[in-house]
Amino acid sequence: MTIIQLEYLLAVANCGSFSKASEICFVTQPSLSMQIKNLEEELGVTLLDRSKKPVVPTQVGLLVIEKAREALLAYNNVKECVAELQGSISGKLRLGVIPTIAPYLVPQFLHDFADRYPNVELEIREMITPDIVKAMDSDELDAAIMAGGTCPERITEQELFDDRFYAYVSPENPLSARTSLRIEDIYGKDLILMAEGHCLRNQVIELCGAGRLHELPYTLQSGSLETVMRIVDATSMLTIIPEMALPYIPEANRSRVKMLAKGAASRKIVVGVRRTYAKETIVTALRNTILESVGKKSGHKGL
Repeated sequence: MTIIQLEYLLAVANCGSFSKASEICFVTQPSLSMQIKNLEEELGVTLLDRSKKPVVPTQVGLLVIEKAREALLAYNNVKECVAELQGSISGKLRLGVIPTIAPYLVPQFLHDFADRYPNVELEIREMITPDIVKAMDSDELDAAIMAGGTCPERITEQELFDDRFYAYVSPENPLSARTSLRIEDIYGKDLILMAEGHCLRNQVIELCGAGRLHELPYTLQSGSLETVMRIVDATSMLTIIPEMALPYIPEANRSRVKMLAKGAASRKIVVGVRRTYAKETIVTALRNTILESVGKKSGHKGL
């Protein structure tokens, strides 16, 4: 049994396909298939049901895959500990970031992190929260930057900072003349939300109260906060935006931003990791870089 065989087995389990797994592992499909076949012969069991599309683990395969994940975590942790003792931070960090954070936060820390830790390969994927949780469970991600309170218990949250909510109001909306709004002032029929699956949508519904929301005369399934804001610009509606988006709003539209007169109108930005995560040194370096970079480049309270 080898580390390579365990890595190939996990790749097929994650992808549900030998061909996709071979692409991810940068190896030919026959070579990958042979390695997994050799592992099955050594253990004397069938680990993958190849008759199913997508390929799925057998019952014993699920047990072996769980142990393989633990073994690979331990293996990677050994390399990280040695690198740390040698005064080096190196390795690969697969990072998920939710869409309402990625375009605003990633540009602030990416350059600094790359400069400080040239031996770390940072792979960033923009994903919604349910997909991040699934990817972390299947060991496709090492960590994620997301909104706090949205993870299951098996994922721990390391707090970064608070991110206040603001209203973004169309000039055609009756509330546009106000400098600040109460939550009670927002009518559901005027409020446009992001698509289901985005935690910002759920947070806004919780903030405003689900009972006060109404069906719109059209359906918008958008994963882009910028698209939602452009819809507000073209209609008489409003939406809720995070503070980190404010610097990216054109000067001509800044008057459309209204403070919310409610102390709890914010979200916590966190780094999410599995409870058994191995790349502690790299994640700590990332967290510290984010805090320092954001602190230097933002004048907003809490950032």
